[in-house]
Amino acid sequence: MSRRVVVTGLGCVTPLGKSVKESWHRLLQRDSNGLVKLDQLTKGDFAKWRGIFPPELRVGAVSPIESFEVNSQLFTSQDDRRMSRFIKLATIASYEALVSSGLVNKETKMSEDGRIPIDQHNQGIDPDKVGCLIGSGIGSIEDIYETSVTFDSNTKKNRINPYFVPRILTNMAAGNIAIKFNLRGPTHSVSTACATGNNAIGDGYNMIKLGMQDICLAGASEASVHPLSLAGFLRAKSLSPDGISRPFDEERNGFVLGEGAGIVVLESLESAKRRGAPILAEIVGYGLSCDAHHITSPPNDGEGASRAIKMALDLSHGNVNARDIEYVNAHATSTKLGDNTECCAIQNTLIDNVNRQKPLYISSNKGSIGHLLGAAGAAESIFTILSLYNRTIPHTYNLKNVLGNFESSSMRFVKSQPHKVADLEYALCNSFGFGGVNTSLLFRRWHE
Repeated sequence: MSRRVVVTGLGCVTPLGKSVKESWHRLLQRDSNGLVKLDQLTKGDFAKWRGIFPPELRVGAVSPIESFEVNSQLFTSQDDRRMSRFIKLATIASYEALVSSGLVNKETKMSEDGRIPIDQHNQGIDPDKVGCLIGSGIGSIEDIYETSVTFDSNTKKNRINPYFVPRILTNMAAGNIAIKFNLRGPTHSVSTACATGNNAIGDGYNMIKLGMQDICLAGASEASVHPLSLAGFLRAKSLSPDGISRPFDEERNGFVLGEGAGIVVLESLESAKRRGAPILAEIVGYGLSCDAHHITSPPNDGEGASRAIKMALDLSHGNVNARDIEYVNAHATSTKLGDNTECCAIQNTLIDNVNRQKPLYISSNKGSIGHLLGAAGAAESIFTILSLYNRTIPHTYNLKNVLGNFESSSMRFVKSQPHKVADLEYALCNSFGFGGVNTSLLFRRWHE
């Protein structure tokens, strides 16, 4: 059995905003981004360590959980004890996605035990067929750091938070969310570094195609803006020392660390039609591969990424051809090697020896939101879906001079301002991760 899979709900929390609407609106503004200097952060844990970081360093930080209007609607005092920040960000994004899909009524009040069950009875939904696939690249680095310091300095070693382990496990976002919304179908957590979000969405897509579930919450969450993670990426020479993310630009010099969450509601077409759900896009292909080359660096020719893109096309519903792809929402972290490698992969699979009738547009969201690590692909998939829905491609913030000789009449990089494409039909969203993981999701603008 192979079923068509559509997207019926979106939820995200990014450095640009607390919701999909706010994040998308600010992403399309020509001079707006969500990146701030460390001295602008309200988080107190940076004050002690600020002197060790370059003064121009920036991060893409999300607002404190307490500032969200839904905070009191979603979390009990017990949730506060057992949920770390990355779990709460995932829960907030999941709630938005479920409400937008019509699976949860916004007026439904949380029960005394902290649950807000999906509206299964009125819509004929079987909760045993509703899955929850939510991953994280790092989990709660803040809890790991703080608990380690406490454990090392405290002579009474038993004074560890009894919820320490459940707060740090990457699968506990999916576990807590499944409990809160009564999702009893397949539940698991992907952790494939910066490819996590797209892998989670791709797994949900495959499970629905196979009939293992009818509906699925899929995506990823990351709460990575912490001095320890910042110091680690700085030591690895991954970060931009001047705090400017410049995807595809000749002057690119590293990424800006960010955090957030992106969650989509995936659904079989039959289920979505039966309950009259809003259909935002269709997933028609998913490809993945491994470079088997190096733990952090891709091969220069982008061969592994090319195979992931090619698989998404080869296994696509409707046999989508390379010439049909009109937009690529690129991984493009702003690193010297990574951006060049991705351009090679795109050119090799979608430009060279392809009889293109229309240009291929390319952009990256990371100039505006930074690199959300495991949550990057999930948030960027949401922006890809919105690009198709609104037929508007966001520009690449900070892109002025495109690297190498890639820019051409067939391969156009969206700079300076968003670009309208009247007949935008197919778009790819790429995500790549440490360990050589390559993923590519193929989306189609929804119509019968």
